[in-house]
Amino acid sequence: MPVGTQGSVKALCPEELRQVGTEVILSNTYHLYLRPGTGVIERFGGLHEFMGWDGPILTDSGGFQVYSLAKLRKISEEGVVFQSHLDGSRHFIGPEESMDIQRALGSDIVMAFDECVTYPAEYEYVLKSVHLTTRWARRCVDHLGSREQALFGIVQGGVYKDLREMSVKGLVQMDFDGFALGGLAVGEDRETRLDVVRETKKMLPPDRPVYLMGVGAPEDLVEAVSLGVDMFDCVMPTRNARNGTLFTTCGRMTIKNARYVDDKRPVDDQCDCYACTHFSRAYLRHLFMARELLAYRLNTIHNLRYYMCLMEGMRKAIEAENMDAFRKMFYETQTGHMVD
Repeated sequence: MPVGTQGSVKALCPEELRQVGTEVILSNTYHLYLRPGTGVIERFGGLHEFMGWDGPILTDSGGFQVYSLAKLRKISEEGVVFQSHLDGSRHFIGPEESMDIQRALGSDIVMAFDECVTYPAEYEYVLKSVHLTTRWARRCVDHLGSREQALFGIVQGGVYKDLREMSVKGLVQMDFDGFALGGLAVGEDRETRLDVVRETKKMLPPDRPVYLMGVGAPEDLVEAVSLGVDMFDCVMPTRNARNGTLFTTCGRMTIKNARYVDDKRPVDDQCDCYACTHFSRAYLRHLFMARELLAYRLNTIHNLRYYMCLMEGMRKAIEAENMDAFRKMFYETQTGHMVD
């Protein structure tokens, strides 16, 4: 899911998102609550109408943003008091408020309010956090009541297997439409993260979608899908595009490198995106070095199309029951280095 934090996937319009194969986007409860404000969006009929996107939208609960404001917030049983990163004003969001905001936004998938803990974190703190997140999850379910939106619970527990199991047991007793794996990609090493994903996925109901939050390196997507994960979001494709790093079927490319100054080839001859079918590496390098706004647009189009093709390829591999072969081929084509 491309990340449209403030109701916009940076540099692209909804039509371009459709053209690269986007089906679902993610927007951010915390940011939209602060600006332009829930009331504004509600008066426009919801986020779909406000931003002109007619596909599904997932909104996160605001929990991760509260986590990132560690020096500006105070957590209690009721919820979180925090200071706005925009103007320092004080606000409160608890489970009920998070559900009300997401209901007003009109998103298709809403996330339960949770506490995302730092890494590393002491066992006793994570234990208390799991209990708190579980109690908050129950309040989210009760407050949303009968619903038109799908509601996902978020499994927490840090890197502790028994706490992940405790979190899962608490959540599966509630009426959730899917489950997210939270509290990862916050500083732990890759092998630890994959181990947590592997063990936690085994504990979850097989008939509900599983969403790994905030993970987006291509190799991490391939590994997590191989473990049974269904959904992902990450700013990596769009943020890297704006920084001049492009993802290709052969590895990563830094478009500002001098080697591309006369390169007539497309970024990736296996890619059918607008950037690859119309422009050379040399032109994209020129745009980026000149800081032309078109550079960010074309780079983003390419990176998102690469990600969508990667996911399409894995879906087809799963249908054909040859995911292992797909995974092997992925690593064979990835050089592990920057593209020549």
